[in-house]
Amino acid sequence: MFKTKHQYYVYIITNKKDGVLYIGVSNDLERRMFEHKNKLVKGFSSKYNLNKLIYFESYQFVKDVIKREKNLKKWKRDWKINLIVEDNADWIDLSEDWFY
Repeated sequence: MFKTKHQYYVYIITNKKDGVLYIGVSNDLERRMFEHKNKLVKGFSSKYNLNKLIYFESYQFVKDVIKREKNLKKWKRDWKINLIVEDNADWIDLSEDWFY
């Protein structure tokens, strides 16, 4: 039987440069960002208007993405900021042009 390759994401969102950070996981990053941008799920991200995708990584296995999420959540804020700045120095919303 043919198996499709799964894709899982760990991501970091914010409301502005050097703002509040939220780390999450999803198997559909585009759908999840739509939910964040439209405040479709009540909670931390909607309370603080966190809707800018500033960092993400993809994984094939769910156990790996969950392990990475837990690890990142333990990091000091400075370490998280350095991780973001390495790939996205200007904190540009990587999902900016996903929706019209």
